[in-house]
Order: sequence, then C-alpha cells, then structure tokens
Amino acid sequence: MIEVNSLVYTYPGQSSPTLKGLDFHIDEGEIFGFLGPSGSGKSTTQKLLIGLLEGYEGTFSILGKDATKWGTEIYEQLGVGFELPNHFSHLSAIENLKFFASLYQTPSKQEPMALLEKVGLKEDANKSVKEFSKGMKMRLNFVRALLHDPTLLFLDEPTAGLDPMNARILKDIILELKAEGKTIFLTTHNMWDADELCDRVAFINEGELVLIDSPRALKLAHGESIVELEYREGEENKKESFSLRGLGENDAFQKILKEDTLETIHSKEATLEDVFIKVTGRALR
Repeated sequence: MIEVNSLVYTYPGQSSPTLKGLDFHIDEGEIFGFLGPSGSGKSTTQKLLIGLLEGYEGTFSILGKDATKWGTEIYEQLGVGFELPNHFSHLSAIENLKFFASLYQTPSKQEPMALLEKVGLKEDANKSVKEFSKGMKMRLNFVRALLHDPTLLFLDEPTAGLDPMNARILKDIILELKAEGKTIFLTTHNMWDADELCDRVAFINEGELVLIDSPRALKLAHGESIVELEYREGEENKKESFSLRGLGENDAFQKILKEDTLETIHSKEATLEDVFIKVTGRALR
C-alpha cells in the first residue's frame, strides 16, 4: 500500500533535513504506527505522503503507484484525520460532514448521521461547531476522514485530548476498519495506543527510523525475562523475582505458590516507551 525509499525532506530556510533518508513499507490491511516524540518527523512524513508538502528527495509509492503519477483522484481513496481539527465553526456538525462529502466525486458511502452516532455526537448534530469542546471537534474530525469509505487512512494523534471513554470508542472503530481490510497509517506519541492498535511500529527520532517491528517483538527483545511476585508470608509482605526459564521446575517459586498468600504476579516485559528510551535515550513525550 505504501513503499518509501530514501525519503529526505528539508523545510525551506532550514540548513538540516527534518527527515533523513526514511525507508519503510506498509502492507495492505495493516495498522502501521509512527511512534516518536513531538518534532521527530511524524507529521512531516504524513504530510509528504498525502501530498501537502513537495520538494522532497527519494521516492515513494501509494497504492502501488509512484506518488508523482497521481493526480487529485488519489484523494478519493485516502482519508486523513489531522492532529489539529479544522472545521467550519459557524456550520453545524452535520452541515460540516455534508459539505465535505460533497467534495468527492463518488457519492458518500457513509451516512453522516450514522457516523456522528458512532462517536457519540448524534445529539449534537445540529449544534454549531464553535460550541464544541476540543474533544468533540476531535471526534468530528475523525469521522470526517471516513465519509467516503477510503481504502487508506492517515490518522495523526487520533485520541489526543479525548477522555478514556471516547478514546476507547475511536480505538474500537479503528480496529473495526482494520477488520474490514482498511490500511491505516497512525502517527502518535501515545505508546498505549500504538501497543494496542498497531501490527508494526516504526520508531522515529530526530528524522531517522531507528527500529521497525511488531510491538510484541520489540517488548520481548528489550524486556527482562523474569516474573515478579508480591506475596504475604505470615504477616510479612515480600517481593521476589524469578527467571522465566525453567519456572515450572523452580522449587522456590512453587513453594511460594503452595504455602504463601500470592497478591500480585506479572512478567517484566518492556513497554514501548521503555524500548524507545533504551534505543534513543529520549522519552516519547
């Protein structure tokens, strides 16, 4: 769906490039996460791929076709959710969706009111968007990207500014889109979203890709192969760690399970943020 080779981009007036030779591909039906802190090049990469920036070095193809060969017809197949929502504030939510739906050549395959209902905005459909909270604008921004039933979605920080309940709604919709065969390019600094949603993630730091793999593989490769127990021995609280290798035959571990009151048990695999800090020396925030 996307093939990127030696992609370099320097903003006008800057002496050094923001993107420094990116190479990656995204398969059909995959949720591919770009994970990195603010200013690392995530949004710049997305803007290049959707045609908002020009003057790059290297090559990339979209939907099997070189980017330079596409005209405006590409936007019939792309859906874009920008990080900062941008709406016609004096129009209502439903009027915004109907207007944007009219920009596409093919009739909308998604009913605007049904989309608003999916993200909890049905009761606010006829309210002026200027009265919306940031979270409401983010949800409207999200469903606007789905209006024309695109094949390929670009979502930039889709859950930013949302409370946990509404973030959950959007993440469930993203997983539904994947189940329908959609391909999704997800830029985020939210490690939990990336871990939950993405088939693979790319770590980008200061314009360079430092790792690409599945969240599970990265966490296992960079975590500790131990299990940690908290238990109560009589009236005393204790904590111990054991290697996962040979755990079933570990007498001390078995003794705790049989004789003491186990309170917590968990393995010590790394989080994606742990991995990112380990390989880059930087936090994701």
